[in-house]
Amino acid sequence: MLLKTVNIKRILVLLAILIALGLLYHTNVIVKNLELRERQIANLYAKSIEYIATSPGTSEFTFIFDQIILAIDFPVIVTDADRNPLFYRNIEIDTSLSQKEKDLILRKEIKRMEKTFEPIKITYGDTLVLNYIFYGNSKLIEQLKILPYIILIAAGIFILIGYLSFSYIKKTEQSNIWVGLAREAAHQLGTPVSSLYGWLEILRTKIDNEEDVTDVIHEIENDLIKLNRVIQRFSKIGSKPEYVEEKIADVINSVVRYFEKRIPQSGKKITISVRGDVEAKAFINRELFEWVVENLLKNSLDAIENSEGKIEFKIQERKKDIIIDVSDTGRGINMKYRKDIFRPGYTTKKRGWGLGLSLSKRIIETYHGGKLFLKESKIGKGSTFRIVLKKKR
Repeated sequence: MLLKTVNIKRILVLLAILIALGLLYHTNVIVKNLELRERQIANLYAKSIEYIATSPGTSEFTFIFDQIILAIDFPVIVTDADRNPLFYRNIEIDTSLSQKEKDLILRKEIKRMEKTFEPIKITYGDTLVLNYIFYGNSKLIEQLKILPYIILIAAGIFILIGYLSFSYIKKTEQSNIWVGLAREAAHQLGTPVSSLYGWLEILRTKIDNEEDVTDVIHEIENDLIKLNRVIQRFSKIGSKPEYVEEKIADVINSVVRYFEKRIPQSGKKITISVRGDVEAKAFINRELFEWVVENLLKNSLDAIENSEGKIEFKIQERKKDIIIDVSDTGRGINMKYRKDIFRPGYTTKKRGWGLGLSLSKRIIETYHGGKLFLKESKIGKGSTFRIVLKKKR
């Protein structure tokens, strides 16, 4: 379980890193493409100025300025052959500054631009340099360059939050398991211990009747056997159980008989029946399966709040599996909680359902390869839990 948890954490971290690297690479490709496009525009701008400088006519100048120069959205500075600023575009400079102050700002921009991109020369013929065009990245590209770092920070925050959340959930779940295990142990031991106290009181009142005393001693013996079974059940958690082909009805009836003699002590009149395909057999671990039946039976008994009620075990044999429906006439469960009731530590009452249903589900699904779920429930009408067992393993 610990190894599985570590693997999940590693997968989450690796996934976050891969996503961040993928976005980083994709953003870098976009930036490179935009830089290439802006360089092509800058070259076109240089060719346009060169054309203006060497062409005698002026008919195309308006088109060049309107369609090319005005379309530029990145910072551009045009200088003379000695790199003195002549004019600029898309650079924010306070208009109230003197020309000397503006030139100083533009020269600083020229040095910064030159470190990023090589200036484009405007020549006359092959050797005479007329002007230089210095240019930088547009605001969009500058923002895109920052984006990868934002992505990495976001990925880091995602990993941190995910790790902390996962650790918190794991810690809470472990805490719930321990709390639930303590409750379940108390729940398991509560029935036989309470029963022993009851038999002791009966024994005191019937000390002179040898036949009644013998019956009471027999039931005390059953409770001691029950306590020993509880110990064995908890000792089997985590170990590999043995499976034997058993009649499901016989296993259920053995649990029912134990409870039937103890129900009157609760002051309730509850009828428990087992019907259907009573000859159906399946390979089970008897002690663990009895634990499941007992947990479901206890839940049904607790759910019946009236002085009278019914609990029914209905067995159906199919070709490859056996279905056991456990129905009661209790208070019912809201179906929106049908998955929550199997979570470790989940409870809606002071006793029970802390771990009983979670353990039962694990016993049926993990150890027996079957299914356990809440089939149906209506508030005030009752609930039906369904167990699906495979005939063969």
